[in-house]
Amino acid sequence: MPNLENLTKQAKQYLRWHRERYYPVAAIIREHLPRFRQISDQEILTAAFRLADAQELVARKEGFEGWQALKTGACTAMTHTPPSTRPILTSVAAHLYVRDLKVSTDFLTNKLGFTIDFVYGDPPFYGQVSRDNARLALRWMEESFFAEDIRRREDLLSASITVATANEIKELFLSYQASEVSFRQPLKTEPWGARTFIVSDPDDNLILFAGPDAK
Repeated sequence: MPNLENLTKQAKQYLRWHRERYYPVAAIIREHLPRFRQISDQEILTAAFRLADAQELVARKEGFEGWQALKTGACTAMTHTPPSTRPILTSVAAHLYVRDLKVSTDFLTNKLGFTIDFVYGDPPFYGQVSRDNARLALRWMEESFFAEDIRRREDLLSASITVATANEIKELFLSYQASEVSFRQPLKTEPWGARTFIVSDPDDNLILFAGPDAK
């Protein structure tokens, strides 16, 4: 039987994070509570979330149907959410360092088709955008994080994003081309078989997009 006192503290911590709009908690809520599974981070953080919800989250993480089952030591583990035997990585976000958060979010939304998940700070200094399962975190920097031209000289990538099919990578490239995006590298077939292209953002961050080659 797990330590009930510690699990109670966990539930209160999740509730506190939700009230504070701590974004990483949204992914945890989505993973363990089915009614939140199909909605965005922003929608999760603005939805009603009570202590009972946080307790249910903790119970499901431990493999129980609910808080009461956990408290009584019931062994009715969730069939579709077995207890984890190791930590599971649920998401990843590449970080882009930018000089103007608004210019960057405008580029990523208007040119690359991302949507803004959140922008934080007054004035804003941190934010996140996403498109499907790809996330990019943006961090404002007053000074250049790199020597001015090293990224272009060395082709240093800030992010790599993949699609599932050859048709998708071609369509994505053509749509960005129509939006007059600046390319560091046009669409090409790599020696290892992937098809890739590289986009340059307003701060010279290089973002690689990759998909399989047509068979």
